[in-house]
This record gives sequence, structure tokens and C-alpha cells, in this order.
Amino acid sequence: MTTRPQKSRIRASELHGRSWLNTGGKSYSISDFRGRVLLLDFWTFCCINCLHVIDELRELEERYHDVLVTVGVHSPKFVHEADPDALAAAVERYDVAHPVLDDPELTTWKAYTARAWPTLVLIDPEGYIVGHMAGEGHTPNLAAAIDQLVAEHEAKGTLHRGSGPYVPPEPTAGLLRFPAKALALPGGNLLVADAGHHRLVELAPDGETLVRTIGSGSRGRADGGPDDAELNEPNGLCLLPSDVADQVDYDVVVADTVNHLLRGVRLADGHVTTLAGTGEQFMVGAPDNVAPGDEPATEDYGPARRVRLSSPWDVTWSAQAGAVVVAMAGHHTLWTFDPLAGYVARLGGTMNEGLVDGALRQAWFAQPSGLAVADDGRLWLADSETSALRAVDVAAGEVRTAVGQGLFDFGHRDGPADQALLQHPLGVAALPGGQVAVADTYNGAVRLYDPATEEMSTLATGLAEPSGLLVDGAHLLVVESAAHRLTRIPLPDGTVARHDGAAHRTQRPVTEVAPDFTLRVVFTPPAGKKLDDRFGPSTQLSVAAETLVDGGGTGTDLERQVSLAPTADAGGHTVLSVTAKAASCDADPAVEFPACHLASQDWGIPVRVVEGGPAELVLNLHG
Repeated sequence: MTTRPQKSRIRASELHGRSWLNTGGKSYSISDFRGRVLLLDFWTFCCINCLHVIDELRELEERYHDVLVTVGVHSPKFVHEADPDALAAAVERYDVAHPVLDDPELTTWKAYTARAWPTLVLIDPEGYIVGHMAGEGHTPNLAAAIDQLVAEHEAKGTLHRGSGPYVPPEPTAGLLRFPAKALALPGGNLLVADAGHHRLVELAPDGETLVRTIGSGSRGRADGGPDDAELNEPNGLCLLPSDVADQVDYDVVVADTVNHLLRGVRLADGHVTTLAGTGEQFMVGAPDNVAPGDEPATEDYGPARRVRLSSPWDVTWSAQAGAVVVAMAGHHTLWTFDPLAGYVARLGGTMNEGLVDGALRQAWFAQPSGLAVADDGRLWLADSETSALRAVDVAAGEVRTAVGQGLFDFGHRDGPADQALLQHPLGVAALPGGQVAVADTYNGAVRLYDPATEEMSTLATGLAEPSGLLVDGAHLLVVESAAHRLTRIPLPDGTVARHDGAAHRTQRPVTEVAPDFTLRVVFTPPAGKKLDDRFGPSTQLSVAAETLVDGGGTGTDLERQVSLAPTADAGGHTVLSVTAKAASCDADPAVEFPACHLASQDWGIPVRVVEGGPAELVLNLHG
């Protein structure tokens, strides 16, 4: 990505929203950022790709602290995300270290023609847009563009160095900070993933008395004893069977989410060991998702320390799989980790985001975030972005949706499963007797699903973002993440409440297309570069959608004829997933070994099929 020629400059639009966070109460307009490079990050806190970008930007923000201002523009998908208190909690939970504009009506989102979460817009010190990109993984491009802008505007005298407008919030006090999941230990104690403190906390059976902490409390990824080990927003916890634990010399597997690792904890002394992952995020289509080694390995299977992971969110032991099952929220898949063999393997999902049942390896998931194994061996899954409860038969290699309508439909509605609605659930527990409890996170509720009657009901409401559930005798232990505590509620002993709340559909603007249309990705090499065809085609285009009839898959042409089937109802829509790449190199023929660059961008665009709709959809790939 490079700055654009003078003649094509577009003035940045004003920043409109409800309020500002992380500014000490001060509001800002676009003109307040003149003289600095401004980066707008359009995000929503349910979106795992948005959370990836927040972490990617930390290094840039530190490196360019005196010339770059990042502003997060929070543009919500779910109703809960439009709650200002929920947004404030999320900004603190994810350590967002820059100002955030609350944009609940998507006013600024629309002004900057954002189509997908996340979207990044780069603005020069004179207030002109110089870059617009969707998806994650743009840090190298941004760094190169910022360097160019700094040099250009320092020479012009239009760059003003100095401290930024960020004012950190007061940190939450208390033993726990945004706890994620809890685990019952053999002696009766509880182990809690204290995500906001980047550590594990062992509590007495009362759920309040501190026994010990594991992890230094600093964001990092070091192995070692309980005081030296470092984690990064740990979430899921899994206790290994004793015979397996005895052979591998650790007892608990931890989903170390932001580190993209699985970690092992030896309970005897609290020692932490890295089990799986390289510490780098798996990027779909990247050439280096598998580290070099002597043993054969692919992106789907290999020695656990050589295959990159992507935001593992929960873990559980499955006897049917003979392994730990991992909910890999970062690229919408399920994996297994075999502690004895030390291997990981993709169990289910295609890395496309959506709600598609059937054969497990061809199914589509959307940020799987909670796992539980029932007495019959079935694996229950909280699939957060589709607001769905799904059942996986590991032995048969099949998945079906019990409750959930798709990426855009959510709410709080009980009754028959085909009509019931959830809102971004993050946890699940299998109850004695066969019922399934769901941490219905964005509804602040615990819901019950009965597989025998295929009915959904509500067990408890008024909870603060419940994210984990644990059966504890006659009670259900609820991890109330936004309240920084554990709460016990009685297990049902009869009928429970039925809630008939409103149904919602995400407010993100939908792009209308004809049933058959041309998808065209426009790429112009940066100044001084040309498309690189020396070693084969220089471009690549991948297309997928749940309702795709024709035009899917990966090819080298940046133009594609696409056919989509109409959705089930008149207002329905689907997500068109598009990934485009283009390689360009220095155009100077005198340079023997030209410098080359791969431009890559991905979009998740809600589209609605309309008879007589537009016959062309144009996307811009920025170099």
C-alpha cells in the first residue's frame, strides 16, 4: 500500500458517534488529528478478527507513538454491543490502548463505506484518506505507508510529533479480572482462567478463597514455574484423564488464546509448558503456517509445536476422539491435540465462516467458543458468531445445529428449537439427565436445551456476560466475566421460565446483488512496481458462501462469475467470503533482484440476492 497521487486525494469524513472512550472524557473531531498520521480501526468486540487486529496494532502504536494516532471506531453487530457499559467493559477487557469512538448507529462506518469487520482506514497529516483495507494481517503494509507519510510530511512541515490523546481507564480492582472459564480439580478446588490478569487462579471450593496463582500476571508467553510463566488472555481449561496425565507430566491443558498456543500445567508445582502452536497466528493462505522440520506436516496435521494455531478459545477431553478437542475460534474450526503423540489435526470446519451442517470436515463454523462432552459422548458446541448451539458426533464425523439461524439472526426467544434464538453464546455444559446449559453471553442469561423435547428455556437472567459454565453438585457454577466473579445457581428441578423476547438481525448494511453477477477485484500496483509473473500467475482469488451455486473455489483471475441461491426468506442474506492476492515487484529493469510485495485482503460481505439486482460487485485490493 502506498500513498495516492495528489489528484485522487479524498478528504476524510467527520467522526460522529455517541461518545468517546479512553480520552479522559474529551471528544474529538477529525480536524483535531491534523499533523498526525491517523488510523481508523472499524471494529466490534464480538469479532475475533477485530481482536486479532487490536493485538497486531500494539507494535505499530509503540513504534510510531509520536506520529501515529489510532482511533477505534466501534460499530456493533449485536444489540448487546451497542450498550455503552458493555463497550466500556470490552475496551478494558482487551486492553485497547487508544481512543475509541462509540458509533452505535454506524454513522461513521457508513461515511467511510466500511463493508466488513475489521476495516482499517489510513489518513495523512493533512486529513486525506491514503489507504482503505479490510481484514487482518496488514501491519507490514501499514508500517511501510506510515514511514512514507512521515518522511513526506516532515519534509513539507505538515507533521507534528508529540504525545497522543489516549488516557487509560482506571483498572478494575479485585482478585479476578474478566475471568473466562472454570475447571473442577480432583481435590475439589477450582481453577479459573483469569483472562484479564493473564494468569490462572486456583480457588477453594467456595469459589472465593485464593489458594494460589499460576502465571506472572504480565502479558507474555514464557514457560516456567508459577511465578515466571507468562500467558496472554487464557480462556479454556481441560483436565486430562489421570492415566494420560501420568504419561505426559502435566494435568491441565490451557487454551492460551492471544498467544495462539496450547499450554500444559502440572498441578503438583504449577509449572507451565508450551504444548502446541508456534506463537504465531495461522493466516489462511499464508505459506509459513507450518514450521520446517524432519517429520511430514501439513496445515491440517502435524507435530503440535510446528503448526500455527489461531485463537484457541476452549478445550475439552473427548474419549471418542482419544484426544483434546480444541475450539479454534480464529479460523472457525475444530481441532484435536493428542497429548501422547504430540500431534494436532483438524477435526472439522473448512475455515469458512457460517452455519453449514453435515460431514464434519466440510461443515462451517463461526468462532466456536465453548465445548462440553455429554455422557453419551456427544460434543456440544457454543458457536458464538452464529448464535448457535451445535452437536458434534465425533465418531460418525457429523455435526448438526440444535438451535441457531445463522450469522445475522439472534435474540432471546425460548420454545421449539427451530424458533429459539440465542445471542453470541460463549459457554456450554452437559447436565446430568441429558439437558444442555448454554452461557448465553450477550443476553446475560443461562439457557437450557432439552435434546429429548428439542425445546429451549431460560434458567437464569441478569448475569454479566456469562462465559463459562461448570456443573458443581446441585448447582451450576457460572463464570460472570463482566462482573469479575463466579456465581452459583441451582440446577433445574422441574419446569423453568420461558422467555419470548424480540428477534434481532444485525444492522450492518447489506449489499444487493443479482442471482448471477460478476465479482471483480481491482488491483493497481503501487507506483514503481508491476505485477510479478516470473514464477507463474501473480494474482489469486478465492470465493465462498453458504448459498453458493457456482463460482466458488480458488483461481488466478481477479474476475469471477458468481451465482448465489436466494435465501429462505425475503429479508435473508448470506456472507460472501472473498480473499484476493496480488504479487508486485520493482518495475526498474536495471534492478537484478527487485524487491517484491504480496498484497492480500479478505472480505466478509453480507449480500442479499435480489431479482434485477446489480450484476457487478467491485472490490478494491490495495497494494
